[in-house]
Amino acid sequence: MSRVVLVFTGGTIAMKPDSQAGGAVPVLDGAAIIERTPGLDQVAELEAIDWGLVPASHLSFGQLLDIASVVQRALERSDVDGAVVIQGTDSIEETSFAFDLLVRGDKPVVITGAMRNSAEPDYDGPRNLTDAVRCAASPALRGEGCVVVLDGRIIGADQVVKGHASALDAFRPRDGELLGVVDTDEVRLSASRRGRPRLPVVPSHAIEQLPLVKAVVGMDGTLLRLLRPTRPAGVVIEATGAGNTHPDLLAAAQELMTDGAVVCLTTRCSAGRVAPAYGFPGGGAQWQRAGAILAGLDGLKCRVALALGLAAGLADAELRWIVRA
Repeated sequence: MSRVVLVFTGGTIAMKPDSQAGGAVPVLDGAAIIERTPGLDQVAELEAIDWGLVPASHLSFGQLLDIASVVQRALERSDVDGAVVIQGTDSIEETSFAFDLLVRGDKPVVITGAMRNSAEPDYDGPRNLTDAVRCAASPALRGEGCVVVLDGRIIGADQVVKGHASALDAFRPRDGELLGVVDTDEVRLSASRRGRPRLPVVPSHAIEQLPLVKAVVGMDGTLLRLLRPTRPAGVVIEATGAGNTHPDLLAAAQELMTDGAVVCLTTRCSAGRVAPAYGFPGGGAQWQRAGAILAGLDGLKCRVALALGLAAGLADAELRWIVRA
């Protein structure tokens, strides 16, 4: 039987209602969640690590580096076949991609959680955890990197999007297909993501404050100029359409680049990518000419890649590679 390490970090899957707090709070440790998941020990041999009880909206890059190191140490053991990180769903889009970039090796890394807390009648934690363990134990997922498993769906970390605030089927691939599904007791893959980028160097620290700015109607460069005194190491701009903004937003970004900031341009659209298609002032071609990196990732994942890449000291070509320029 395969051996799977479970890293419990908190989130809705660990929550119960608290009348004094006025809502659900994380209280269940790994043993309590496993106890609520009958038959889990029949899927794989389990080893639980209680990393913490942290809401996903509270996680920092520094904490993600710490969780990644816990996972890495576990996977380096010859008796471990895969790992599952159990967390809140609020930031899975970002955390899963961070782990995808950070964790070395071919053993499966699976991220899961729940959309309902443990007191609700449709608590989905047990099913999601069982599916995730099944995936982590499966040889079919070796070499596929970090994946997210919820509601029976297997989604690559580079594609996963939370498309609904509370639905059980909230997660979907952004601009592609499902990697596979968990059907009863079978893991079925329909696609592959081998050859995905990873950080060539794992940073020892993190850049926590890296702004993400969404371009909207009427937005000039005022907001970016307010950032200039803080001298950010990088900024991600979610442009309209294929990479177009007000010309003054580009002008302000150029001022940041003059100060040494790395600027990535992506699209605020739910699918597709930016391109140097438009040459008018503020168009994508002008952003590229100014030195911005045109990214293929969405804004959330682009920010993760840029923050970790800059912390790792990557050169321009390496940064462009990890954001799929």
